[in-house]
Amino acid sequence: MKIGTMLGDVTTSLFRRPVTRRYPFERRPAPARLRGRLIWNPEKCTGCQLCCRDCPSNAIELIIIDRASKQFLMHYHIDRCTFCAQCVHSCRFNCLGMSNEDWELAALSRDDFSVFYGNESLRQQYLDGLSREGSAAAEAESAAD
Repeated sequence: MKIGTMLGDVTTSLFRRPVTRRYPFERRPAPARLRGRLIWNPEKCTGCQLCCRDCPSNAIELIIIDRASKQFLMHYHIDRCTFCAQCVHSCRFNCLGMSNEDWELAALSRDDFSVFYGNESLRQQYLDGLSREGSAAAEAESAAD
C-alpha cells in the first residue's frame, strides 16, 4: 500500500464518526423474525409431545401431571437449545413460539439455563416428588452396601 493512499484514509477516518454502536447503552429493536427464548402457552397444549420428539437437541421435556385435566409442565433447557424452531413448526396446536424480545440469555450460573414453564404449584409438587425419589434411592443404595 502506498503512503499517500494510507494517509488519505487516515485523514478521512479522523473526521468521521465511528461505525460501531454503543450496544448496551443504545439498543436497537430486534428483528421481527429473531429466534430467542422459547414461549409456551399451556392452555393450548394437549400433551402430544411432538415438540419433544422433533427437537434435535433434546432441549424440551414435557412432563404430564394429569392429561385429563390438561396439567402439564415444560422443562426447557436453554443451554441445549439450538434455536432452530423445529418444535414451533411441528406443534399442531400453535402453543409454542420463539420470542424476538427475550434473546439476551447470558448467565453466570448453569441453573439459570433450566426453565420450567407452567403452574408454580405443579412445578413445586413435581420437584418435591423428584427430591423424595432421590432420597429414597440413596437410602436403598446405602442399605444395599
